[in-house]
Amino acid sequence: MTLNSIGLDTGKTQKLAADLNILLANFQLYYQNLRGIHWNIKGKTFFDLHTKFEELYTDANVKVDEIAERILTLGATPLHTFDDYTKAGKVPVGKNISKDENAVHLIIDSLAELLMIERQILKSSDEVNDEGTNSMMSDFITEQEKTVWMMKAWLGETV
Repeated sequence: MTLNSIGLDTGKTQKLAADLNILLANFQLYYQNLRGIHWNIKGKTFFDLHTKFEELYTDANVKVDEIAERILTLGATPLHTFDDYTKAGKVPVGKNISKDENAVHLIIDSLAELLMIERQILKSSDEVNDEGTNSMMSDFITEQEKTVWMMKAWLGETV
């Protein structure tokens, strides 16, 4: 076993970095969805949702950077082309969504996909003893579960 400079098995961290790249690609798609619904939202809930969507895309942008930097920390190269993102994409792509409920459903569906990817990475990072990735995934999951709950509450639904 060869350890990298942060004390992790290089072979195992390469697989983890590949999984993080899948998360990165999907977060980029989620980010674009949020920008689109922020720009295109219409109706009586415009002011509230326009502001909320901006808050969410600003947060997603920060997370994209954190994921890319973690990939670099593990010694790999982050994906950075739209072609790579669409090939690895599992998050649904929302196009021309302007109705409030459709926009909120897109967020919930996108977060559901991200949460599945993050939970797998959380499991893998635990097995590799990668506390840095593990902590990041745990924080992401906690925040996103709360966002799903809030979006469902907005719709009048339960989780």
